[in-house]
Amino acid sequence: MLYPQRLTEFTEEHSDTLAALVCGVLLFLGWLALHIGWLGWALLLLPAAYVIGGYDSAREGLTTLIKEKELDVDLLMIVAALGAASLGLWRGEYHLIIDGAILILIFAISGALEGYAMRRTERSIKGLMSLTPDTARVLLKGEEEMLPITQLKVGDEIIVKPGELIPTDGIIISGYSTLNQAAITGESLPIEKSVGDEVFAGTLNGFGALKLQVHKPASSSLIQRVIRLVEQAQTEAPPSQQFIERFERIYARVIVVAGLLLVFLPPFIWGWTWETTIYRALTFLVVASPCALMAAIMPTLLSGIANGARQGILFKNGAQLEKIGKVRAIAFDKTGTLTTGNVQVSQVIPSSEYSENEVLKAAAALESCSEHPIGKAIVQSAGADWVRGVDVQAIPGQGIVGFVNQEKVFVGNTAFIKQYVTQFPEELQKSVQSLENEGKTVVWVAKNPTPEAERETIVMGAIAISDMVRIEAAAMISRLRKLGVEQIVMITGDNQRTADSVAQTVGIDRVYAELLPEDKLDVIRKLQQEYQTVAMVGDGINDAPALAQASVGIAMGIAGSDVALETADIVLMADKLEKLATAIELGRRSHSVVKQNIVVALGFILLLLIGNFLGNINLPIGVIGHEGSTVLVTLSGLRLLKN
Repeated sequence: MLYPQRLTEFTEEHSDTLAALVCGVLLFLGWLALHIGWLGWALLLLPAAYVIGGYDSAREGLTTLIKEKELDVDLLMIVAALGAASLGLWRGEYHLIIDGAILILIFAISGALEGYAMRRTERSIKGLMSLTPDTARVLLKGEEEMLPITQLKVGDEIIVKPGELIPTDGIIISGYSTLNQAAITGESLPIEKSVGDEVFAGTLNGFGALKLQVHKPASSSLIQRVIRLVEQAQTEAPPSQQFIERFERIYARVIVVAGLLLVFLPPFIWGWTWETTIYRALTFLVVASPCALMAAIMPTLLSGIANGARQGILFKNGAQLEKIGKVRAIAFDKTGTLTTGNVQVSQVIPSSEYSENEVLKAAAALESCSEHPIGKAIVQSAGADWVRGVDVQAIPGQGIVGFVNQEKVFVGNTAFIKQYVTQFPEELQKSVQSLENEGKTVVWVAKNPTPEAERETIVMGAIAISDMVRIEAAAMISRLRKLGVEQIVMITGDNQRTADSVAQTVGIDRVYAELLPEDKLDVIRKLQQEYQTVAMVGDGINDAPALAQASVGIAMGIAGSDVALETADIVLMADKLEKLATAIELGRRSHSVVKQNIVVALGFILLLLIGNFLGNINLPIGVIGHEGSTVLVTLSGLRLLKN
């Protein structure tokens, strides 16, 4: 019974796509039957194509007419298609029924694409909701009990074990750990958290068990605010969409009014017969149908999308292909976008008595016993040729100490090392200060050859840890400026010093740091007020609201979170930033071709309308001209298949 249920759910969810598919199949079979000479079968198959493919458009058109007293292109399409079919039956020109069915098929495909966009929006919201657990481990009268998140109250105490997701925002009242919150705040390194610190729902707990106190309702957590922001930003219709809707209604009114005038006025003004008048009016409806205009846009955009896909650029819809070519400002997230998102050893600075290799191996000997991300980066950089430390002890928030070859080794921050070292090499201190000013995390390495004499501890060197800047980032920023992008900014949840350092490296002048998701959203809105069309490039959950609000949201395909990928309009599948400039160039080409095609399509319609009015063309010639213009602009759009 489960399979039929799933089939029913799939059919209901994708009914628009299935309707377009069935309409296309019936149209082809009807055309085939007509050409074979099976007129009876053709007259059964083609009306079925009309009903299945045109049902949604007819319903929407009639609903708009009845409830809003407005005409739209959906209703115009139905009238034009039925007019063509009626005329075909009246004069025995059955190919006109096929022409009407083609109009219906085009609109059915358009409806299917719109339905896909709506389903994508729903999936992005569901993706956000799945980031937090459904239940939390709550302490009730000293006993742990799993309760739904919705039942949590302010003041409840919850336990989060190592490796678990934080279920709701809270304050740590017991415990110490590191939390990976890059997806929420954009910080590149896991953050050490202890008593009194706030933690966010959806962040990943590290090595320590935590006891939290709920200080706000679960519905007010940061991740829930992100969900609401995404919903709001994605449901707001952009100005271009509003313009298209207005244009459709104006176009429909003009054509319908003109068609009615052509039905009633010519017999009285020019003395036409009623047969000639009806013939010209129906021809008018056929040649004035928006088929050529639709073909002027969709094949072009689909060709551009296919071209982008071959180059690792995924455009989720044709509108974004057009918009990316109009972008005047671009905002970049830092972590995972301009940087790789992976913590690495960027530099080793030894004192005069030691080599870089000795400093790394001494640190790796202790850090191999640690689960801290910085320790893992040091071990990875040191290779395999080192002796594992013994009696290793980690001091939370400070460092780690242990014995290596009977020598006591210390690895940690400045405050920790100063407890054991009386003198720091001056040149080494200057180098470390410079690295910290660049936003890098620096750990010191020291050792005591004679552990019984603590004051003989000496500094071996320092190791700088950082999130590495993508090697192509600077060249990409330079290329964007050459393409005429007026403003390029960085918006990040990371600290100001680190953000400034990365921005200087890649050539970005305007930096917004230490931002929460709603802060990023505000920056995008301000940029839109100044530059109208704004792109946002990001990869984390914290970027989702900004990606949704931006005119064009762009996500990194490999580094990006599921939510960022669902929310974004464009995905750089191979995480190659240089493809962003390629996407802009492709968007500009598509915009140019679309404009050319629209001019050609409107030109043909105008000529056909004039010819019909003057009586110089008959219906078959009108259909040939109408379909010919459609084929012409379609072939023109296929030019974008070439790189």
